[in-house]
Amino acid sequence: MTPEEASAMTLIAPTRRYSPAGFAPRDSSRPTRAARWQGRVLMGAGLALLPWLGYLAATLPPAEAAAWVTLDTFEAAALLAAGSRLLHGDNRHRVPAAVAAVLLVTDACVDLATATPGTELATAVVMAVVAEIPLAAVCAMLSARPRRGACPAASSPPLSPVPSSGSTGDHQGAHQSP
Repeated sequence: MTPEEASAMTLIAPTRRYSPAGFAPRDSSRPTRAARWQGRVLMGAGLALLPWLGYLAATLPPAEAAAWVTLDTFEAAALLAAGSRLLHGDNRHRVPAAVAAVLLVTDACVDLATATPGTELATAVVMAVVAEIPLAAVCAMLSARPRRGACPAASSPPLSPVPSSGSTGDHQGAHQSP
């Protein structure tokens, strides 16, 4: 093959990106600017929870620390998973985003319900209004929006009709009355 033929082949042949086995995202494409921004926000929130976990473990009584550290660990994992998938243009961000939304709302509700009146309650209200509920809303929106390139339900092909009892097939006469 001459160099000219090889050059022509590279122009014609499709290029493929290879990734390690098991790490290729399904239904992926280049993320939009909004998806990158949203992914960065979720990643930042998930990373911000990591030092918070250490603070909780060091300052709360052991039984309370175990519960709060577990809840916040799950929140951080869901936020990091959804954020990293958004940054990579992976459409599988919906489930971790939905999980993060539920956990964030749960965290806000339990914080408000268990806070003692005064500074603790004021802090819980501020955290819920400024951080947890808005972040949960972003996660809920991300989990509910349709996939890029997905066809709307109205344009999907109609379902095939159910065969009548008189038609030929495996269930012929199965629903006829005696």
